[in-house]
Amino acid sequence: MRILITNDDGIHAPGLKTLHKIATDLAGPDGEVWTVAPAFEQSGVGHCISYTHPFMVAQHGERSFAAEGSPADCVLTALHDVMPERPDLVLSGVNRGNNSAENTLYSGTIGAAMEAALQGIPAIAMSQYFGVENRDLDDPFECAATHGLDVIRQILAAPQTSETADYRLFWNVNFPPVSAKDHKGVRLSAQGFRRDTDFGVEPHMAPSGRRFLWIKGGPQTTPTLPGTDAADNLAGYTSVTPMRADLTDHATLAALKESFGQ
Repeated sequence: MRILITNDDGIHAPGLKTLHKIATDLAGPDGEVWTVAPAFEQSGVGHCISYTHPFMVAQHGERSFAAEGSPADCVLTALHDVMPERPDLVLSGVNRGNNSAENTLYSGTIGAAMEAALQGIPAIAMSQYFGVENRDLDDPFECAATHGLDVIRQILAAPQTSETADYRLFWNVNFPPVSAKDHKGVRLSAQGFRRDTDFGVEPHMAPSGRRFLWIKGGPQTTPTLPGTDAADNLAGYTSVTPMRADLTDHATLAALKESFGQ
């Protein structure tokens, strides 16, 4: 198997090292693992692409490259410049922090998987929830490192539906904020929504007297509804959520057609 790995935390991020080990085990002795990751952190850029300016690509190893662009740029770089053949699978992560609930919409980790799906390649985004039970471990990515390979194999073995659709399926996987031994299993979960918490800004004054704004996220311990990703993660389960890039609300579209005379 030929696998491309990327992330949004940057090419030197510890989560990418975890993902490389998972991908190497998955690819097997006759497989290949290629890395094309951002040269510096790109958290929160979503599905952004560098449409209006060029960027440089530097080779770090035999199959390792850093691109001065977004995670989606990295996927485009791999597919259309760096790799001699298209990968069989794209893995994105392992992100430092969860991409559950509304975080999904901001995530560059998700953006890379989405771009791979738009290019017609199976893709899985993987993130490690951080919390009081795992953030101070010797390896806070322990849960993802221990259980990640099995989760990917379960996803790849599952029946794949509608893979001729224009908007191909990709997967959002979030490992819970617990140690590997306290991991309770895997749940198929819908994307949740954290009520009474959202992103905002926090002003700060620089020593120069200039005023700056920092983007500030809400509490990550706020549970979502039962059966959704963050709720399952906080209960000790890995959430697996199938996704597509089609943003159409099909139920509302169908309901409104009669009132619009269509």
